[in-house]
Amino acid sequence: MSFEELNDREKTILRNIIHQFILTATPVGSRNIAKKFNLGLSPATIRNIMADLEESGFLDHPHTSAGRIPTDKGYRFFVNALMDPPALKNEEKEFINHELKRYTDETDELINITSNILSDITNQLACVTFPKLDSGVLEKLQIVQLTSTRILVVISIKSGIVKTITLELTADISANNISAVERLFNERLAGLTFSEIKKSFTERFQDVSDAYKPIVRVFIDSADKIFTNLKSSEKAVITGASNILKQPEFGKQEHFQSIIELIEDKDVIIKFLDQNTIDSNVVVRIGSEIESLRLSEYSVISKEYKIGDITGRLGIVGPRRMQYSKIIAIVEYVAEQLSEYLKRGIN
Repeated sequence: MSFEELNDREKTILRNIIHQFILTATPVGSRNIAKKFNLGLSPATIRNIMADLEESGFLDHPHTSAGRIPTDKGYRFFVNALMDPPALKNEEKEFINHELKRYTDETDELINITSNILSDITNQLACVTFPKLDSGVLEKLQIVQLTSTRILVVISIKSGIVKTITLELTADISANNISAVERLFNERLAGLTFSEIKKSFTERFQDVSDAYKPIVRVFIDSADKIFTNLKSSEKAVITGASNILKQPEFGKQEHFQSIIELIEDKDVIIKFLDQNTIDSNVVVRIGSEIESLRLSEYSVISKEYKIGDITGRLGIVGPRRMQYSKIIAIVEYVAEQLSEYLKRGIN
């Protein structure tokens, strides 16, 4: 039995089982469906339909219970064809907007706030990656002398983002030489993407005079750090560990240990989000659809946010038993609002 072959009664039973399982986290029996949803079908008829759905791979039958639970295939059909259209209540939008208004002018701060919003409103694990600057185009580079051996580099990107980084010099450099090097950098680098700059920086400045070499050498040694993501120490913010641990799925020791390990090794989540950067829509991946053993017991819902040509991604990681319609709506709305707030901050 394929997705297309499900008849209306089978779709109704599957939809109600998944709704009930999402609500209770316990296997759902035929009597429960008959009493709760008033379908005009006897428990015996419902039981037969459930058996057919199990045989076709939409439901599973835990050994310790007479009830059924959805499989990854069941959840996928639910998301594709059975769930309510994603929509947010006005109070949920107001909460998101109110929290985002706490943002001042720091991109790092906004990323942290956004991750907290996602985890608080969904009670799941939230992840927001920092904008990937490889495709960002350098508009202007400024060098501010802090001391004789310390400089502040201010990098303006054409999308409007400004990145700053402090560098330590190995020798005293005169203010005149710093100004000359700044002009040289802008002449040769402005209009290039960060990716192009990182690949060709050394080659572009091989011919500089000896007076400029000490400062140019610092830039060569630090090019990867200067022309990379906004926050070089981390690729993403992950929040909501305490929220997700309240879910019934993590009452068992092995499941508890699994989510703790996932939180501690967040590169697994970041790598998965990075694999979905080609899709600008909301992406829903369920259990076995995720090509990672560490994530195969979870669902991940993610979406791109964008500032000009620069993108990042945000998402939710949680048990496969989650409120898909609501969380899809939240992820989509927060991604749109994050993009808007970043644009406002840079205009």
